Amino acid sequence: MTLPDLLLAPFSFGFMRRALAGCLALSLAAPPLGVFLVIRRMSLTADVLQHGILPGIAIGAAVGGLSLVAMGTGGMIAGLLVAGIAGMLTRATKGREDSQFAGVYLIALALGVAIASRQRGLDLSHLLFGNVLAVDTPALLLMAGVASVALAGLALIWRPLILESLDPSFLAAHGGRGGLWHAAFMALVVLCVVGGFAALGTLMSVGLMMLPAIAARHWAAHLAGQVRASVAIACLSSWAGLLVSFHANLPAGPAILLVAGGIWIASIALGPRESLLTGLWLDAKTP
Repeated sequence: MTLPDLLLAPFSFGFMRRALAGCLALSLAAPPLGVFLVIRRMSLTADVLQHGILPGIAIGAAVGGLSLVAMGTGGMIAGLLVAGIAGMLTRATKGREDSQFAGVYLIALALGVAIASRQRGLDLSHLLFGNVLAVDTPALLLMAGVASVALAGLALIWRPLILESLDPSFLAAHGGRGGLWHAAFMALVVLCVVGGFAALGTLMSVGLMMLPAIAARHWAAHLAGQVRASVAIACLSSWAGLLVSFHANLPAGPAILLVAGGIWIASIALGPRESLLTGLWLDAKTP
């Protein structure tokens, strides 16, 4: 088998092209949000939300069957409720937002599993882990639509979100409504998590958002560079992960995330910023 056959031939199949197109759509929209989550020290928030959308997806399936629109709408509502309730509890109790998120999402996860387990014909493992290679035209349109809305929304709130993330006191002093931009940002995160569940499932949809984002910190010093690096890493992970899945007969979702995880590990070891290699270089130069 020649190298072009190895790298390109699998995408002669329609299901592989649809899977790649859907993953590339998510790769354009989700990693920039992940970069902001890292900057805001909210890296685990996306993981919380991917569990929190499960009851909404299960209720959507109970009401509308295995309709992506019904499940996606239910997941979006559940995710926004989880984020909103956690935020309100944080303001009311003056506690830490991460602890409120933990409490709310654990209840939501248990509720979602309980509801899903009661639905005949609803495969819980499919909801949790997804099936990239089963992405059909409606799922592809959902992923592309989510990516388009998320990118447009992020572009709209880009400047105030940067200020709210890096210097909220400055934004407040100049009359900026930090709470509004925070809420809009969280809505975009929920939207991307919901958009990824059709392919990667609720337990893995956050992978393309966070693994490229945390790897990008080792390749660029500034926000714009980190965003570009995260998107490039996510696109590379999607393409290479699908190839690994095809040739090694592995589940596609885990294969994509394992490739992304491998790039993250390589970034920690060899990246030009804050890596083990640069640490050894600085130690060697220190007299």
